[in-house]
Amino acid sequence: MTDTTAPVLHHTAFGDGTPIVLIHGYTVDHRVLLPLEPAFADRPGWQRLYLDLPGHGSSPRLPGPASASALAEAVSGWIEARLGKRRFAVVGQSFGGQLARAVTARFGEQVLGSALLVPVVRWGADRTLPEESVVERDEDFLARLPAADRELFGYVMARHTKASWELFEQYVRPGWQAHDRAAAAELEADFLLPHWPERRAPRHRGHHLLVATRQDALVGWRDQLALLDHYPRMAATVLDGVGHNPQVEAAGTVRALVGHWLDRIGR
Repeated sequence: MTDTTAPVLHHTAFGDGTPIVLIHGYTVDHRVLLPLEPAFADRPGWQRLYLDLPGHGSSPRLPGPASASALAEAVSGWIEARLGKRRFAVVGQSFGGQLARAVTARFGEQVLGSALLVPVVRWGADRTLPEESVVERDEDFLARLPAADRELFGYVMARHTKASWELFEQYVRPGWQAHDRAAAAELEADFLLPHWPERRAPRHRGHHLLVATRQDALVGWRDQLALLDHYPRMAATVLDGVGHNPQVEAAGTVRALVGHWLDRIGR
């Protein structure tokens, strides 16, 4: 029987076994996380559930105002309805990283662990951002891009080249084109949860992974290191030469890190 009270969230599922919920960032959709899929090729036993957040991808916006708290409730409600008491892992990228932290705090020991890719920790003027966020720039190529595409591309990637653009065009741009603009504006105005989820929950002793990047122009990397105090079994890596989408821009490296994290959970 279908639970008609569960939030309406589109998801894409691959594989069977222990669930792993993957939560994308702001104004993109689940496709931004698909470069992680090869990490599961030789690791059977994981059912990957790639969500489209409300107002993103193929998921309708929430009936009420969009806010970080409302989206966190929607994701938690979906997990509760879909997974019941089953244990699961969670991956969150950018804004999805903030939601993954809320999920871990809410579900506690039911969560095996989390992988946080450039998670939102602070926002606005409170962020600690790098002085430089570009490591390579092809001016001739950039000049041929439409202004709107050039601006977004420049924010989320550290290498402004044709090769980097092709990755952006495949994994980032489709979600950007599909998101609900009005809902996104509401969410931008209420972008942070009212408190750090970790501060109202016991320290979580599952296996966790943090991936930050030196050239992240949106969330930086220093603020994320404070999360280590709340997760005693968290491994942390700060990548150089990579921007806000490390799973796209440095896919092989991030897949290896995620694969090691999955192996730790499996043991």
